[in-house]
Amino acid sequence: MKLIFAGTPVFAAQALTALLAAGHEVVLVLTQPDRPAGRGMNLQPSAVKQVAQAHGIEVFQPTSLRDADAQARVSAANAEVMVVAAYGLILPQAVLDLPRFGCLNIHASLLPRWRGAAPIQRAILAGDRETGVCIMQMEAGLDTGPVLFSEALTIEDDDTSASLHDRLADLGARLIVAAVSALPLAPRPQPEDGITYAAKIEKREAALDWRQPAEVLDRHIRAFNPFPGAVTSLSGQPVKVWRASRVPGQGEPGRILAVSKDGISVACGDGVLRLLELQKAGGKRVSAAQFATGSTVSVGTSFDLPLAS
Repeated sequence: MKLIFAGTPVFAAQALTALLAAGHEVVLVLTQPDRPAGRGMNLQPSAVKQVAQAHGIEVFQPTSLRDADAQARVSAANAEVMVVAAYGLILPQAVLDLPRFGCLNIHASLLPRWRGAAPIQRAILAGDRETGVCIMQMEAGLDTGPVLFSEALTIEDDDTSASLHDRLADLGARLIVAAVSALPLAPRPQPEDGITYAAKIEKREAALDWRQPAEVLDRHIRAFNPFPGAVTSLSGQPVKVWRASRVPGQGEPGRILAVSKDGISVACGDGVLRLLELQKAGGKRVSAAQFATGSTVSVGTSFDLPLAS
C-alpha cells in the first residue's frame, strides 16, 4: 500500500516502523517541526522524523495544513491512504478527502470513551479496568469517526502511564498493519452512549491532596508518571512522588505514620499510601529510604495539604 504517515512521538514512531517492516511504501512523512530539548535546548527532531530519515523517506513539517501550498504537497504524494498517530495538527476536510481510502487514526482508547488528547492518563485517573486501541476512519469531528479495528487490554494495578503507553503502542502498531493490509474495511459507527473526553494534562493537576482516598492518590501518582510527575510538598519544599503502594491503616491526612527501608507511610483521607520513590527539587529520583536519610522526614511530621480551591 502506498501511504503517507503523519505522527510525532514514540507512540507514532513505533507504528511507522511496523508499517515499513510489513512492506508498505511510505512516500511522505508529516511530523511536527523540530523542538528545543535537553540541557542545551537545541532543536531536536521528533521520534517519527528520526525513523523517516533512517529509511530515507521525505519529511514534511508544516505548521498548518490549512494553506493551499501544504495541501498541494500532500496531494502530490498521490497516496492511497494516510495513517495518523499522535500528530498534533488538525487535518482539514480537504486533506481528509485526498487519499483514496481516507485517513486512518490510531487512537489509544476504546472509543467513544476518552476521545481527545490524553486518553492513557485519563483512563488510569478514572480507575478504568480496561482500555485498548481503535483504528478509526477520520472525519472532521474530534475522534468521532467510525471504527475499523479495535482490541482491548487490561489496565493492571501497577500500570503507570509509561507502562500502559508502551503496551498500547505495541498494540497500535500491530492493529494498523492489520487494518491497512485489509483495506477496504466496513466502518462501524461509534455508539452514541458512553462518550467521554480526555482533556490535555495540565501541570496544575499534578498536586497530591492527602485528604483524598489512598486509592485515588495511587491512581493519580501512576497516571502522572512520567509526566508531569505527581507533586506534594514537605515544609514548603516541593517533592515529586513517582511510585507508591496502598497499605492498611488510617490517620490524619498527610501525617507520616512510618519510615522504614520499605517506604514512607502517609495517611490519606481513607487508607494509607506507602511512598516508594521520591524526588526533591533539583535532585534525582531515589528510594524512600534514601530520601528519608538526612531529611526532615520523621514519624509524626506531615506533608503539606494544598490550599482549598
